[in-house]
Amino acid sequence: MYRFFRSLRSMCAPITAFIGFSCLLTFIFILYQPTPGPGIKQRLGWQSWDSISMNSDDLATVSSNTSSQAAEPHVDLPEGVDWWNVSGLPGTGQDTVNTTSLPLDVWLPTAPHDTGLSEISIVHCYMDPQLAGDLCAPSTTPEKDAIRGPWVRVERNLNLESGYLSGYLSIFYRRTRRLDINLIDSIRLFSPDETPVPPEGWTKVDKSVRTGIYHAPPLFLWYHVGKTAGDMSTEEKNQLITEIDVLYGDDVPWWGFERLQSATTPKVEGRTVSTYITIRKGVKPVPKAPPLHFSRDGKFKILQIADLHYSVSVGRCRDIRPNSALYTNCDAPDGPGSDNLSSTLLAHMLDVEKPDLVVFTGDQLNGQETSWDPKSVLAKFAKEVWGRGIPWAAIFGNHDSEDGLGREDQMTLLEAMPYSLSQRGPKDVHGVGNYVLAVRSADPSMTHLLTLYFLDSGDYSKGFYNFWGMFTPTAYDWIRQDQIDWFLRESSKIQMIERPFTPDGAKDISSIHWSRQTDQLTPQTRRLARPNALAFFHMPLPEAYNAPDKNPDTNWPLDKGLSGLEPNGNAQGNDGFFEKALLATTESDHVNSQAQGAGQGPRQEVKVVANGHCHVTENCRRIKGVWMCFGGGGSYSGYGKIGFDRRFRVFEISEYGEKIRTWKRTEGTDAAPDGTVMDDMVLVGPGAPSY
Repeated sequence: MYRFFRSLRSMCAPITAFIGFSCLLTFIFILYQPTPGPGIKQRLGWQSWDSISMNSDDLATVSSNTSSQAAEPHVDLPEGVDWWNVSGLPGTGQDTVNTTSLPLDVWLPTAPHDTGLSEISIVHCYMDPQLAGDLCAPSTTPEKDAIRGPWVRVERNLNLESGYLSGYLSIFYRRTRRLDINLIDSIRLFSPDETPVPPEGWTKVDKSVRTGIYHAPPLFLWYHVGKTAGDMSTEEKNQLITEIDVLYGDDVPWWGFERLQSATTPKVEGRTVSTYITIRKGVKPVPKAPPLHFSRDGKFKILQIADLHYSVSVGRCRDIRPNSALYTNCDAPDGPGSDNLSSTLLAHMLDVEKPDLVVFTGDQLNGQETSWDPKSVLAKFAKEVWGRGIPWAAIFGNHDSEDGLGREDQMTLLEAMPYSLSQRGPKDVHGVGNYVLAVRSADPSMTHLLTLYFLDSGDYSKGFYNFWGMFTPTAYDWIRQDQIDWFLRESSKIQMIERPFTPDGAKDISSIHWSRQTDQLTPQTRRLARPNALAFFHMPLPEAYNAPDKNPDTNWPLDKGLSGLEPNGNAQGNDGFFEKALLATTESDHVNSQAQGAGQGPRQEVKVVANGHCHVTENCRRIKGVWMCFGGGGSYSGYGKIGFDRRFRVFEISEYGEKIRTWKRTEGTDAAPDGTVMDDMVLVGPGAPSY
């Protein structure tokens, strides 16, 4: 035993050294993974970075904008130019994107790339590329990657509608910034017996874009390689292919894209929808919405669109009066579908009402396994709004996160759409889409006259997964305590102004007349107070179904519109948003009982709450001084009730934010093509019921 332990002691030092050295090598070459940065991905040089300089004026502007969040902006206007059209003014949509900072090895269809593609390939794989990684990627070498760019996969499966057995069919392309590489300027799809004419410069991809689709005739992608970037003129660069995407369904592609004519997956009625390859030519910067502002006569109009319930397909109409022309048109096999009919109705409402802002109050997606590709649905739900250049904002409903992308990814898409004012909001607050928009005066003072709060009321707080792994909800979500805290902080940041507001006439010029009809305002004492506010969220609060206030002049309940046609739509859980937030935030920090007795209006800052969710509920009810208004269903794709016309709610804010009026406009008929205006009433301001 003595000799045995002595031999172990003699081996201890070399064994320890060997194990320690092995651990050191394992850590250096295997475990140690430094954060990949530009210095690792590519050799750094002066071409890799842009120099950024700021002059004293820029620094002064940044300093003034960041010194106080409560400070109101002010700008000296050039003659004949409105402040919201001044180039370079913060929030005017004049910001630009540095395209040299965009990555070349990542698929970002919303990024405004100006670099072209050098090569395209189609790859069929029976493993999910997200799991297989480079296993199914086209073969390459470091030399080819350095010259033509690395392979980038379009993260959309062309065989998605064909089932799991058909595998994954992916598009790969190379992108490069080199000026000496010939770039792709055209893409076409041809059957096997067709070829481009003339054939010079065209390359055929070996794999069919219908590989794996049972009984589908082959279809091949051809791309034309043109000049190098260094030899192209400006017009030729505008025809350069800068991005490839995939669209599911027969509706419009993502903004800036155009779809190739032939469907890669043909539509089978009742079973599958069509799949298309879409391309973007040149640089298509997304139009930005101008800052929200009142008109010169102090008016601002909001159109609320509630519960569109769009699907990847064209949709099926629900609860339409039988034997009507609409029913026949909607139920036809080759008809436009409920989504397109709803978009046509929405377009007519926009043309009639001409709003300054459109607010989508949730359930843009139908969910329920029909919106399985949210990106294809989001491409079409707001097309009538941004097609008219109208600013819009959106919040999420309970159905929006049932299929496909989560709320985070959907908001990234919404923010990248034309004229969108939607925002993700703070990440440390429950939900996605808690943000604030200010509507300012049209005069050079740019005074904050109206506040718009947007909150995410969530989707589901409880549920279970069935045998097939599908989630079945059992309880709605609600506005949480950290959202209440966020709301109180945002309200405290808003600066009090002198009300009623009078526009600044110091900068008037002969061609502009600021009309101010003082005789239209009820005489009232000027006071320092926060601007009136409206709040938008999808799910109604439990208090929305409480007994309404009574008009002290008539003793009638302040409840106008249809309700009670369906069960209450509020969540059972409640963190007290009504009491802790809506009733706790006041117009002024110095309002006292004497001021209230003088008839200076309610203490609450938020005068109106606008909800969706309940399609056949569309009343406005005042609860403890706060109006609770429902939008009613405005889509043929969502449930309704026979005899209950689809409708949209309008809010008109006038007299520089002092007066809030609302009405609903229904779908048109032969007798009333512009629809019927219902329940026109003044909620706040001159002509409103007393408090």
